[in-house]
Amino acid sequence: MARNSAVRKETPAEKAPDMKSPASARNIPDLDRLIHERMRLGIVSALAANPSLTFAELKKLLKTTDGNLSVHARKLEEAGYIHCEKSFEGRMPKTEFRLTAAGRRAFEKYLDHMEALIQAMRER
Repeated sequence: MARNSAVRKETPAEKAPDMKSPASARNIPDLDRLIHERMRLGIVSALAANPSLTFAELKKLLKTTDGNLSVHARKLEEAGYIHCEKSFEGRMPKTEFRLTAAGRRAFEKYLDHMEALIQAMRER
């Protein structure tokens, strides 16, 4: 049986360095997967730019649903990245979020990592 001896060209994705290879892993730290998810990145970014935001303000800013915001905010709160304070204004419940010191450090580390990745790609 004859084999096809044609050489297959690599796609650009195949030419890219393997980020999981030992050589690459030494130079590039792991992304914080908790922050990297789109909605959680939006929450942390918004809170980094503001002293605090209410649930309604975050929901409007991120154009999301109550349930989606609740799930992602809870994950960030469980990780200690954000603090949630519940109170009442009159008879209306009010939920307010703020970024914790640990959350700010994690976000700054995440931004440093992304900047390093951008720089590495520009140097290619």
